Amino acid sequence: MSNRNSQANKAAARERLRAERERQAKKDKVRRQIVVGVSIVGVLAVVGAATWGVMQLNKPSHWEAAKDAKNVTAPKNTSGDNGTTVVIGKSTAKKTLELYEDSRCPICATFEQSVGETVHKDVDAGKYKIKYVGATFIDNASNGEGSKNALSALGAALNVSPQAFLDYKFALYSAKYHPEETDDKFKDDAYLIKIADTVGALKGNQAFQKNVKDGTYDNWAMKMSEAFEKSGVQGTPTLKMDGKPLTGTDGSKNAPMTVAEFNTAITAALKG
Repeated sequence: MSNRNSQANKAAARERLRAERERQAKKDKVRRQIVVGVSIVGVLAVVGAATWGVMQLNKPSHWEAAKDAKNVTAPKNTSGDNGTTVVIGKSTAKKTLELYEDSRCPICATFEQSVGETVHKDVDAGKYKIKYVGATFIDNASNGEGSKNALSALGAALNVSPQAFLDYKFALYSAKYHPEETDDKFKDDAYLIKIADTVGALKGNQAFQKNVKDGTYDNWAMKMSEAFEKSGVQGTPTLKMDGKPLTGTDGSKNAPMTVAEFNTAITAALKG
């Protein structure tokens, strides 16, 4: 082979190597661009997800938003600031029994199961009126929703009639339907409607059911809860007349928990 051919072959080999290196360099560049692009998208996705998560954490809950509502939808048969004054009974009754209750309160359930019917009979007879103040402090202690949701549903019952309200409250506290304090069962609208179907005026009542499902009176319930907090009452059930607590005969400050104790306390209060 001549030197000229040998040199030509070497030059051709070098050219092929150069071209191959260029092709490989282009492939490597494209690969790096893809990797960087995917990495950037991944980082943006993580940042976006984290930002969304922070926004959700900082977003007020439904009940917080209801509490801050400027325009409050109050049920019928209410009065006062934001409709938080609920007084039930004959206008001829001279005195008013203040009744402070939390729907999830087990002691309230015991009171209603033992004394509730007596209270209702007294109100029907015109002995006194009832001023109801609803609380939600059990929810606050357990990060629950049942007290608030049940109070809103009571608002829906009150919107139907004062009697529907009393009958529904009695049903909520019944031994059959009232849950353990640790069981946040009243947060379930379907369960509240199931209980309402045991009350004549509420059974199959589509308007009532819609108000429960839509949370029509959620903001009213939160304003009622604020009224309880401002009252200075520390626990439930609490009964007052003329600003004085009604208590049992055991010397404690607890509400009367039997019909006999209640009758003794209410008779003295009505004379006072």
